[in-house]
Amino acid sequence: MHKETGFDLEAGFHIVREDLHVIFRTLFGTSALVAAAVFAMPAVAQDGDTKACLITKTDTNPFFVKMKEGATAKAEELGVELSTYAGKIDGDHETQVQAIESCIAAGANGILITPSDTKAITGVVQQARDNGLLVIALDTPLEPIDAADATFATDNFKAGELIGQWARAKLGDEAENAKIAMLDLSPAAPSVDVLRDQGFLKGFGIDIKDENTIGDEDDPRIVGHDSTSGNEEGGRSAMESLLQQDPGINLVYTINEPAAAGAYEALKSFGIEDQAVIVSIDGGCPGVQNVEDGVIGATSQQYPLEMASKGIEAIAQYAKDGTVPQPSEGLDFFNTGVNLVTDEAVDGVESISVEEGLDRCWG
Repeated sequence: MHKETGFDLEAGFHIVREDLHVIFRTLFGTSALVAAAVFAMPAVAQDGDTKACLITKTDTNPFFVKMKEGATAKAEELGVELSTYAGKIDGDHETQVQAIESCIAAGANGILITPSDTKAITGVVQQARDNGLLVIALDTPLEPIDAADATFATDNFKAGELIGQWARAKLGDEAENAKIAMLDLSPAAPSVDVLRDQGFLKGFGIDIKDENTIGDEDDPRIVGHDSTSGNEEGGRSAMESLLQQDPGINLVYTINEPAAAGAYEALKSFGIEDQAVIVSIDGGCPGVQNVEDGVIGATSQQYPLEMASKGIEAIAQYAKDGTVPQPSEGLDFFNTGVNLVTDEAVDGVESISVEEGLDRCWG
């Protein structure tokens, strides 16, 4: 922020960069990318030869803030020149395309990306790979997953499975009479949404039919699915909608902790907040605090700093000798870990305490 004028220089350059991208692409197409890349404001200025880009869905979500923190710290440690980009909102696909094109033009060695549109982004990702860049998807796999050179992510199916197993044990004999609300992300059903949803249902003991499809199950315990857009207001409205279908809902699965907070507020507004157990996924500090406060029964914690930090290490190694990172054994991605966080541990489901979860949380 400029002290005399009050003008936010970083925000101003961000706007100018985006406007110039539009002008260059409209007038000249991708051949003007070199000129546009001049405005790609490096987040870390180093003298090393290795260049990396981090492209997140937004720069406001605490998950992506922590991811940027991990990438920045590791880049400084290794002498990697890092440029960072983010969409204006979750789902801003076009800005991510522009960012990849800028990274290609700037001569980057590699790109770390959390894709907003896992299918549509694959064309420009291939363009980057054809130009010799290592492309690593963080958190959200591309579709197909091998459209990127590697994926560093939480085992999202496992994350869902853990809260499903915990919920089944928590309900005990009543699990057979459960009335379950499924609060998913969006109708487009990106890969993370499907993995978490299906993992939860499997963990709870429900036949998930096609594991790549949300909503094809026929178990009568499922009251229904609704979309939340991954935010609190969406969680509240989705919960209200499903309560209209069955006011006796006693178990609520949520795609993430903001949606869980909204679901709780909806239940509370009807005076039935103690009727239902809520489970979720993410492990952000507000979400773990909600576990401590009894809003959420248990959550699966993921580690965005670890994803980005290891991603920068991989780009540095690739720039050095061409090594492409390999997936974890038995998986098609590199697993950056997940832990169930709860102070109500159950037999047969490994977990960590809220205290430890707060030590390891983000946001």
